Amino acid sequence: MRLTSLLFVPADSGKKFDKARGAGADGLILDLEDSVAPASKAAARANLAEWIDGAAQAPRDWSFWIRINAFDTGLALDDLAALVRPGLDGIVLPKAGGAADLLRLGHCLDALEVRAGMALGTVRVIVLATETAPSLFNLGSYTVGHPRLAALTWGAEDLSAALGATANRDENGDWTAPYQLARNLCLMAAAAAGVPAIDTIHADFRDEAGFAAACRISRRDGFAGRLAIHPMQVAAINHAYAPTDADLVLARRIMAAFAANPGLGTIGIDGKMYDIPHLKRAERMLAKRGAQWDSDR
Repeated sequence: MRLTSLLFVPADSGKKFDKARGAGADGLILDLEDSVAPASKAAARANLAEWIDGAAQAPRDWSFWIRINAFDTGLALDDLAALVRPGLDGIVLPKAGGAADLLRLGHCLDALEVRAGMALGTVRVIVLATETAPSLFNLGSYTVGHPRLAALTWGAEDLSAALGATANRDENGDWTAPYQLARNLCLMAAAAAGVPAIDTIHADFRDEAGFAAACRISRRDGFAGRLAIHPMQVAAINHAYAPTDADLVLARRIMAAFAANPGLGTIGIDGKMYDIPHLKRAERMLAKRGAQWDSDR
């Protein structure tokens, strides 16, 4: 399942859902949480049930995710009971406090998949792991792993509210220190758990140059993809997080060099030294692309 570009769509807007399906995103996150007013949530659930049923019947090249309401709202179980059905690929869990919330969600999904006649483990989970102050102290708890965990991502807006901050970016548009901390810890926690780290939204979807630069930095640092809030952002995400042809060529050369010299821990290529961490990175890159390093020699 590719998770490079994940586009948020309000769960109460059929028009936006129709537009989003053609945006080229790897996944659509139909949002029942912040995008839907309390009075509209029941109607939004009904919409989603129909849309999931439709998705189960038609071929598609994107995965279907739902951001449910947080457990502490009292609405999460209603969301899950109405929407765990064939056609649903995953749940985005907001305001998670740690792996205990993931385990709780997993137990709910176990029961609901059985009720719906789905194979156990069909519905995966992306955790929004940094939206509360306590959550930052529990990021290490995801290291134990969970078979449903697909990725970790982070958020700054709810964390800002929790901290009582007046802003989360400085005068240059960069994250201030508390949010750099949340971002970096999410990246480390995902690596420790063995799942991709997905970077957070860039709220100004008209800022094309700033968004492209932010995506380049994000990929450089190790994020595997990004959340989007507008279809205009999807193509930029897919481009920024994809390895270039030069990246793939070098990865194949690194793997070929180590295969030809299995007793060495360091290899020289074009005057630069590459060691085992470079080999592992090359292997991951080519595995993600579905490429075989020797297929086109």
